[in-house]
Amino acid sequence: MPTPACLIVNPAAGGGKAGRVAPAVERRLRELGLPVRSEHTRDLAHARTLAGEAARAGEAVVALSGDGMIGAIADVLRDVPGAVIGVLPGGRGNDLARVLEIPDDPVAACATIAHGVARELDLGEVSAADGAVATSRGRSFVGVASLGFDSDANRIANAAPPRLGELVYVYGALRALAAWRPARFELELDPPGPRRAFTGFSVGAANSRSYGGGMRVAPDALLDDGLLEVMVAEHTSRVRFLTQLMPRVFKGTHVLLPSVHVFRTAEVAISADRPFTVYADGDPIAELPVRIRALRGAVRVLVAPDAGPDSPFASPAGVAAAERSAWGERSPGGPSPAGGS
Repeated sequence: MPTPACLIVNPAAGGGKAGRVAPAVERRLRELGLPVRSEHTRDLAHARTLAGEAARAGEAVVALSGDGMIGAIADVLRDVPGAVIGVLPGGRGNDLARVLEIPDDPVAACATIAHGVARELDLGEVSAADGAVATSRGRSFVGVASLGFDSDANRIANAAPPRLGELVYVYGALRALAAWRPARFELELDPPGPRRAFTGFSVGAANSRSYGGGMRVAPDALLDDGLLEVMVAEHTSRVRFLTQLMPRVFKGTHVLLPSVHVFRTAEVAISADRPFTVYADGDPIAELPVRIRALRGAVRVLVAPDAGPDSPFASPAGVAAAERSAWGERSPGGPSPAGGS
């Protein structure tokens, strides 16, 4: 029998889209033969509670929401050995679903939940830090953690009207650009390690390739390599930022600009010359200074059995399929599931 699933719905996600399509999604999952129950969340704390209870009861956790709730759920599931998360696009950006090549239509995406295989997924973790030393257990994210100019853009985007849809992130960036003044950032790679300082716009630590509704901020990021792609956007004029960097980020070609630098690292410590809120998966997650690290194989995620040509995974699809059959059941001779961090 298929593993039972708990469908966790954020009814407010996507301007109410997730709540509206939830009955059709639940119906489709049942049509595909999955035992499923549905829970609607009140807030992220409630979603975390529901996810933990479901995973500990042996259920696969299927999230119909945006990336913010998916990241919050993943943060809980990393502490439940063998936990499986399914992703259904219900928010405005849906960047993890996009990177995983899950259909935009949440009802059509149910096929990935029903017939998918469970692959190991890295998470990023943001911890408060004293210098390069983490001072507490961090909060996990699935996509990108960023700060600086991105802090202002995310704050504005989160307050924008839902009718803007995916354009909300462009709106936030344009509004933030008008008032932006350069900041001085300091990075320490793989602490204790090399230090780099620069004046500019932002720093981003990417576990996944995309954020902000399709911006390919880290086009070479992989979901299972145990590394982060750390992007730095140095100071340039507002005109060049608007006409050169921003248009290129949707194709990922901004990384070729001389003002953009990319470092591949397992951990990075970040500080700045003024306070910034770190946003991850679109939500505020910490205040500077922070340490951000990759948690290799922290959870498992349901994906289509055959990866496309632009697979976000480092290991071959055949290897992943051999590791796990659909719904996380161990294949004969397959390895044990990854635990938490």
